[in-house]
Amino acid sequence: METPERPLAMVTGASMGIGYELAKQFVAHGFDTVIVSDHQDIHSAAESLGTFAASLGLPSGAPAVIPRQIDLSQRQSVDQLREAVTALGKPLEAAALNAGIGVGGPFVETALDDELRIIDLNVSSTVALAKWIVKDMTARNAGRILFTSSIIARTPAPFQAIYGASKAFVQSFGQALRNELKDTAVTVTLLLPGPTETPFFEKADLLDTKVGSEEKDDASQVAEQGFKAMMEGKGNALGGSLKSRTMGLGSNILPDALGAAFGRRLSDPGSADDADKQ
Repeated sequence: METPERPLAMVTGASMGIGYELAKQFVAHGFDTVIVSDHQDIHSAAESLGTFAASLGLPSGAPAVIPRQIDLSQRQSVDQLREAVTALGKPLEAAALNAGIGVGGPFVETALDDELRIIDLNVSSTVALAKWIVKDMTARNAGRILFTSSIIARTPAPFQAIYGASKAFVQSFGQALRNELKDTAVTVTLLLPGPTETPFFEKADLLDTKVGSEEKDDASQVAEQGFKAMMEGKGNALGGSLKSRTMGLGSNILPDALGAAFGRRLSDPGSADDADKQ
């Protein structure tokens, strides 16, 4: 009997955190998976996922894990990734656009170059990738897209102003695409994690904040919730613990001023010390 060809998936920002765990979900469900990051850790991530794939004992054999070290904040790199995926010779059935970075601190003090890179990666590359992926999927009338948004997208985000705005863009953009594609067989899902245990907070210089110092959700749980919602064709998936999902629902109804005040308490530099005193 012929072994059916495995479907192809792609995950960006996949060397660690939610992206790595999303890639693990795809592999566990029998997808050959292209994993992308600008970090050299993407190669060790591929080795780890390859070992995991071999341990599954799937009837179709171990799914392939294909690493690509590419800096998606550079426009030409998006074209490089498209060419690399196209060269694999089979359609992209699912794409998780997860790559993202953040910077914490007062806008008056943060470096402009750092914040423009947030826009380049979180916004511009997301649009460029989606343009290629949506055109390809709609031409075939098949495919699934998962955008990693955040509950921070739903309210203003003092001391994470550019990161929060970038995630608000992703949320609005993704839901607009979902509506545009509602009469096709292409689905669009938005994953909105709460604070999750990843290197994000250290890299964004947020460890001295209340949100950076408190207990966080497990990245594997968030990824599993996002993957399940994508496979079911849902619009939004609030990720993480009941506390985080409740926070996400509550932020939907807060006026901007109250939402900004709440966000400020979480991300104000030095607020970790205040949390310890409570």
